[in-house]
Amino acid sequence: MNKKIALPLLAAACILPFMPFTSEYMLHVFTLVMVYMVLAMGLNIVPGFCGLLDLGFVGFYGIGAYTAGLLTINYGLSFWVIVPFAALNGALWGMLLGAPTLRLTGDYFAIVTFGFSELVVLFLTNEIWLTRGPLGLPGIAPVSIDLSFISKALNPAWDWYYEFDGELPYFFLALVMVLVIYGVMRRLEDSRLGRAWYAIREDPLAASSCGVNILNYKVIAFAISAGIGAVGGCFFARWTLFLSPDMFKFWESFLVLCMVVLGGLGNINGALIGAAVLVALGEVLRVVLPELGLPVETRFLFYGLIMILIMRFKPSGFLPRIAATGMQNPIIQDLKKRLDRERAAA
Repeated sequence: MNKKIALPLLAAACILPFMPFTSEYMLHVFTLVMVYMVLAMGLNIVPGFCGLLDLGFVGFYGIGAYTAGLLTINYGLSFWVIVPFAALNGALWGMLLGAPTLRLTGDYFAIVTFGFSELVVLFLTNEIWLTRGPLGLPGIAPVSIDLSFISKALNPAWDWYYEFDGELPYFFLALVMVLVIYGVMRRLEDSRLGRAWYAIREDPLAASSCGVNILNYKVIAFAISAGIGAVGGCFFARWTLFLSPDMFKFWESFLVLCMVVLGGLGNINGALIGAAVLVALGEVLRVVLPELGLPVETRFLFYGLIMILIMRFKPSGFLPRIAATGMQNPIIQDLKKRLDRERAAA
């Protein structure tokens, strides 16, 4: 993203919570938007960078959430310790699922990932001894910052323990999470790994003939995608303080996939825009539809209609991916300038 656009957007995001028109509900919606931004960026790796249809992303989202919830309730671990555990657990399950199944392509791979997400939901529902099943997982502690070990060394009278309360601290924590994941995604896109993913997406046979180990790179992509989804689930658990298997149904995977397609497959900025548009639209419809005498569930019909219109008139999404990684290469930029000069002189 251009710095001339990114910096004003970041400044506006930091100022927004302190505006007089901003309510707790608005902060909740903005935080929810950022959670889905993280999920959309994570899912974008598999269909956007590698060209594989993943219908089971919500499974890793649920794994990360329940990892955070169970470690918090049973062992009292801090959020800052749980985040890497959740990411590694999600990545591990991504590798376990991806290694034997990523040789599949097209609809077959999509069916396998869909089956995985359903298995995760069934496990969360039926293994009551671990997850409490349909009863849900209550009593998750909120995020806290404990620097009391510093205050003991400097001045025991100081209280350097802060527990998150209300939507404001979670808003800023979600903003930091989005910025970190966005930075990671940018680095991946402009790396050898990202270029290998794009090569696999465009032409697997040509990529293989150039020495790209297709299976290994796909497994890495799946693991990183699953890890990012687990991080989003970890934040979600410590934000809502309650988990239920119903929160991780297939609809969530479909919704995140719609965000990625809406923004443009393979475009990181597009994933952010798609998440913002669909979450905001969902909240608007949640308010408007009851006033029109329609049930809230009718909003799913509007989602379907929007996707049909997008596929008809903008099949590549709002921001179709251009070969950004190649265009950022100094050699390519220099060559482009020379060609432009030659065309202007001709």
